[in-house]
This record gives sequence, C-alpha cells and structure tokens, in this order.
Amino acid sequence: MFLMTYEWGYRYGPPMAVAPIPSVRKVLDYAVSVIPRQKIDMGIPNYAYDWPLPYVRNETVAETIGNLTAVRRAAQYGAEILYDENAKAPYYYYTRDGIAHVVWFEDVRSIMEKYNLIAEYGFKGGGYWNLMREFRQNWMYVNQIVSSR
Repeated sequence: MFLMTYEWGYRYGPPMAVAPIPSVRKVLDYAVSVIPRQKIDMGIPNYAYDWPLPYVRNETVAETIGNLTAVRRAAQYGAEILYDENAKAPYYYYTRDGIAHVVWFEDVRSIMEKYNLIAEYGFKGGGYWNLMREFRQNWMYVNQIVSSR
C-alpha cells in the first residue's frame, strides 16, 4: 500500500509545507490502525511550490517546481532559507517583478524526517512522487541509508 502523505501545501491551496510532519503523523497513525505496517510504503514528495503573495482563495495558483530549482531560485533572489521546526520543512520569501512569493520545498533535513518516520513506524519502505525532478542531496542520503544496512 502506497500512502499519499503529501499535498497539504498544494497548487491551489494556501502556502504551507507540502508534507508537514504533524499532518503526516495523523495519516500514519490512522493507517497503522487498519493496515499491517509491513505492507505500507510511505509517500515522499519530490517537488516544491512557489506561491505569489498575497494568497487569495480561489484565485492564487502556485507554480510547481523541483527542489533544486527552489534552492537555485533562493540563491538567485538572495533569499534566506528558513526552516519550520514544526512542519520540519524549509521555506523562504523573495520578490520577483514587484510581487512577493513564498516557496516551500524539501531538502535533506526534511527528507531525513520522513525516513525517520518510516523507521519509527516500521514500514516496508517509502516511495516518491515524483521522480521526474532532480534532487541529488536526496539520493545521496538514500544511498547512505542503503549502504549502512
């Protein structure tokens, strides 16, 4: 069973982490009450969202970008990357063409949190949505986990 544990922050919704850990935990807690743990693969997001601000419900649409693009964009605009300790996810603000933006994305810190959940819950493993975007630091971390087993 592949559990979709992402999309709290989404293209048409308000800016927030794609997979905030407290929300992910709620899904996992329910899942283990009805599905054997060894049958679960936890979903892990491999993408980011860039929202123009201010967010207006039913009007604002976020741009879907890759995690590497998110980091490059932060560097391009001189944005300070912040880390939400509750959501366990990085984000930043920047301005482009006079319009403020906020970007929520994944980095190795947030990926580590997700793999910690996989281990904590005793799941079969994890799976990514979507593999079409470059994310080198993720694969280096995954390779380190696999090599240490």
